Amino acid sequence: MSFTQQLRQQADDIFQAIFDHPFVRGIAKGQLSKGQLIHYIKQDYEYLNAFMRIYGIAISKCATREEIAVFNEQISFILHSEVHPHQNFCAVAGGSYDKMQGYPLAPTAHHYIRHMLTVAHEGSLGEIMAVLLPCPWTYMEIGRKLVDEVQPDRNHPFYEWIDFYGNQAEDATAYFRNRLDAWAQEATATERNRMAEHFMLSCQLEYMFWEMAYREEQWPVHVQTAVL
Repeated sequence: MSFTQQLRQQADDIFQAIFDHPFVRGIAKGQLSKGQLIHYIKQDYEYLNAFMRIYGIAISKCATREEIAVFNEQISFILHSEVHPHQNFCAVAGGSYDKMQGYPLAPTAHHYIRHMLTVAHEGSLGEIMAVLLPCPWTYMEIGRKLVDEVQPDRNHPFYEWIDFYGNQAEDATAYFRNRLDAWAQEATATERNRMAEHFMLSCQLEYMFWEMAYREEQWPVHVQTAVL
């Protein structure tokens, strides 16, 4: 069993909890509130901005042009393709995508981004791949499960979201899983343990991100920030 297969096996309870989460079930049923959808978009927009910055840090640690090209392609994917599922949520919520950008981070999104940034700045390229992998991996599996379960047509309110993540021609995680497996073969036991810890925490935070959106999570005490 490869390193990433072991990670997936260890994280299976978290993956199953994500599949069963009421926000994900709401996508399947086409039943989510406007507030939940808008909160998700606002937070995910900022999360993906951070994801691209972390790809940039990863590029600075790449040893080959092939590796650089892959991370560069992923930045382009977020900039030009991953806006489509956001726009699907916007259309259902009846809001303008442009007006859902630039909002402060909720606690969970803040924690998740800081977790990834810390690993990116302090860790190896293998650790960066480990901390980033749960996001595309969980979304790919969610999409494929919803395609099989719901078999949505274009009348389903979240057809475009499900189709985007569930019908990708190739496994978007395959390259990173293969690279992480190769990296793990050369890594010390200590580094492999760190990579596993980063991966598992990101899986937990993927679940918490759905929970954040579903509950429209805010900071416990509202304060008015001002430039001093």
